[in-house]
This record gives sequence, structure tokens and C-alpha cells, in this order.
Amino acid sequence: MNKKIALFCVSLLLGTATTQAQKPTLKETLGKDFLVGAAVNVDIVNGRDEGSADIVRKHFNSIVAENCMKGEEIHPEEHRYNWTDADKTVQWGEENGQVVIGHCLVWHSQPPKWMFTDKQGKPVTRAVLIDRMYHHITDVVTRYKGRIKGWDVVNEAFNDDGTYRKTPYYKIIGEDYFELAFKFAHEADPDAELYYNDYSLSNPAKRDAVCRLVRRLKEKGCRIDAVGMQSHHGYDYPSPEEYEKSIKAFVAAGVKVQMTEFDINMLPRPENFHGAEVGQNFQYDTKYNPYTKGLTKKANKIFEQQYLNFFKVIERNKKDILRVTLWGVTDATSWLNDWPIHGRTNYPLLFDRDYKEKPVVQKIIKMFEENR
Repeated sequence: MNKKIALFCVSLLLGTATTQAQKPTLKETLGKDFLVGAAVNVDIVNGRDEGSADIVRKHFNSIVAENCMKGEEIHPEEHRYNWTDADKTVQWGEENGQVVIGHCLVWHSQPPKWMFTDKQGKPVTRAVLIDRMYHHITDVVTRYKGRIKGWDVVNEAFNDDGTYRKTPYYKIIGEDYFELAFKFAHEADPDAELYYNDYSLSNPAKRDAVCRLVRRLKEKGCRIDAVGMQSHHGYDYPSPEEYEKSIKAFVAAGVKVQMTEFDINMLPRPENFHGAEVGQNFQYDTKYNPYTKGLTKKANKIFEQQYLNFFKVIERNKKDILRVTLWGVTDATSWLNDWPIHGRTNYPLLFDRDYKEKPVVQKIIKMFEENR
């Protein structure tokens, strides 16, 4: 090879490497306005998925445990806790400069299995459930006092029509379980932020119900800092306009807003599919799994446009947003591969199965840079 050509090739390669190294990251850009985070699983924090760990270190300044702080995981028996993975998650976050968020304290799905029944399997009394809820919240929050910035205190407590979900907490204690849960959490760590978290909050009826809850909690003297809009979107839902209306409504009710579980489901919805209710389970059919070899050009364009549509809304309202968290790190380990139909191939996140950032990442970053 001619020496000049060789030098030119080396220069070109170095220039390309420099350009790639200098690409801005999500936390460098969006992180100037709010926390930008990801849900991490135990493989990441235990060193079994270094590819995802590297992405988190590079792009995110906040983490939340995907599963290991949920009731059934952290509190398997009434007088026994399993702190191992939760401790490791908090430690990993601290070691890597991440702001750690706690998820979640009171949830009817994946609760401590013993929470609602006595030794004979009968429902416990109101007094017993309040006592159990108090000790669970107090023990968990106290253990991480000063190390976790904020907690999803109550999770998914409303139906889409705005009525109270008839959970065991609601049926045994009554609607004041909200007030009790927030007060217990605040007493355990007075400096921790406290949140209500739910899905389908673009739905007007559900939006209004959560606004009423926020106002009622504030009237009762409870601390509540933000509403978590889970933001489990699809390729054709929800309406960005209704999404933005919900942000503004929650702010008007007196709290900030968080996008807590952001992803975009690129697969067809089965008939009778209902929001992000985790208990849904449908039979596998190839018509619900059309992209086993990757998204088509048309589908990828829709994917990018959906992310940009919602991040435009987020950018416009950034002064009222505390945090945006992706629910997972790469497509490979997203819960949407197996929910609500097991064994599908989904593409909901910003990083692909080879740990590479998708082109839309830099488009989102550019959007925020241009509106700085």
C-alpha cells in the first residue's frame, strides 16, 4: 500500500473512533434537566451482564431495581427478609454514581404472599393488615434510609375507568390505606421523596382519579412529591396530546411528574389486551410475533417516531419532570419479550440485542441540545 494512502486510512479510522467516542450520552444531555435512568436486573448488579452494565454507566445517572425490591422477592415470609439482591443493587448504584430509586412498597401484584391471610388461609383483619403493612414499609425504607432518593409507595391502585382497584389492601383496610402507606414511608425516612405510580395515565378518567388522590393526600398532610407515569407505550398508543394533558394535570394538582417505566411495545396487541396489567397472559400465535428477524423499515420508522413524539412532550415539560426511566436496558432482556405472550421477540428499548445504541438515541439528544 502507498505510504500516503496508508496514512490517510489510519487518519480516517482515528477520526471515526474519535467521533464515536465524542457522541454525547443521554445523561450528559437530558441529565441536565432531570434524572435519566434504567431498571436493572440482578444479572447486571451481580456482574453477569457487563454489556448492559457498561450502557448504564455510560448513559444513565439513575437506576431502579426491576424486581428484587418487590414484596414477594424482598419479604418472602412474615419474619424473614431476603436482602441480598436489594443490598447489592443499592451498593452497585452507589459504586457507579447512580441515584437509586426504590420500587415498590405497596402493590397488589407480586406482594409478600403471606400479607393478606392468616395461618388458616382466611383474610386477616383490618388491624392485622395495617400492622403488617406498617412493618413491611418501615423495615424496607429504614434499611436504605439516606441511600435511596425516593420510593414508589403505592403502585397501580386504580382501574382505567378511575375507580379504585379492589385490591386486598382496599377491601380489607379501605381507601385510607393510601394515607397510611405514605405516612409510614415518610416516618421511616423523612428525607426520601414519595411517589404514586401507575400505568395508562393518559386515560382521562384515570388521570382525574389520580389527581383527586394527590389532592386528598396533601389535604391529609401526607408527603407526595410526584406521580409516576409508567409510560408503557405501544406503536400506536397512547395519544401524545392526552399524555401531555396528564403531565399538566398532575402538576396543577401540586406534584412533579416522572416517566417511570418507559418502553414502546412494537408487537400487535391480542384481542382483549388491557393496559399494562401484569397478570395478563395470552396464548402464543405467530401473528402476534411478526418481527423474529428484526423490525422492518416501516416498523423501525414508526418506532423512532413514537420515541420522538413522546420525548418532544417530555422536552416541552422538562421543568416539571423529575426523572425519565427506561424499563430495562437492552431489547434482549425486556419484559415485553414474554408479556403478555411468552416467547415473542420485541424491540422496545433504546439499545439493541448487541448492546448498540439505536439511531434514535442521538436524535433525542439532538432535540434536547437544540432546545437548550
